[in-house]
Amino acid sequence: MSKVTIVTGGSRGIGAATAKLLASHGHAVCVNYLSNADAASKVVSEIEAAGGRALAVQADTSVEADVMRMFETVDKELGTLTGLVNNAGTNGRRTRVDDLRPDEICELLDINVLGCIICAREAVKRMSTAHGGKGGAIVNVSSGSANIGNPGIGVLYATSKGALNSFSIGLAQEVAAEGVRVNIVAPGMTQTDMPGADRIAAQASKIPMGRVAEPIEVAEAIYFLLSDNASYIAGANIRVGGGRL
Repeated sequence: MSKVTIVTGGSRGIGAATAKLLASHGHAVCVNYLSNADAASKVVSEIEAAGGRALAVQADTSVEADVMRMFETVDKELGTLTGLVNNAGTNGRRTRVDDLRPDEICELLDINVLGCIICAREAVKRMSTAHGGKGGAIVNVSSGSANIGNPGIGVLYATSKGALNSFSIGLAQEVAAEGVRVNIVAPGMTQTDMPGADRIAAQASKIPMGRVAEPIEVAEAIYFLLSDNASYIAGANIRVGGGRL
């Protein structure tokens, strides 16, 4: 069966690296993006230039109507869905809990938790044998922040990733007998534009390997969990943190 995978937040960083890696292994890839159409188009162009198949689809994954449109587009343009990488997310404002506003709490949780749940729901509807599907795999991109709490700068972000972990564990058990494997990849600090150069430099010394991850190193873990080589893995949380727990 040919592989068709949606990568949310696929226009940059870990998402872009994952989209290109999957395409190199024969996946037809939907490169989802929120607002940077040029970046998404560049990823698609690179995939196509290497002989792969991809399309860019704009969608705010925290908006149900957008998610429905994205999945329906993939159904029509790429074929039967076999994989989902829930990678879209936001750090939110770096601040203490006692400085958070209700609107920014809701916005971050909508993107990091609600959006992943809605996307997973639609993926299960297409992949689960209980819905007439032929199976598939979901990888939810969490964070090591769920383990350390991020005090002072990102407790809300860490909380959202902890919620995603719990969701993934439950969903993995719910659909394992229906041919759908659900797993988690939890990156540590990674060389992307989300953390910012100053924070990346400050965190590198705290990592046992002495450096932050490259996006492709996280992408390799995601690819493994989507692949047939991970056929008996469900409910796992692979920490890609350079030795930092």
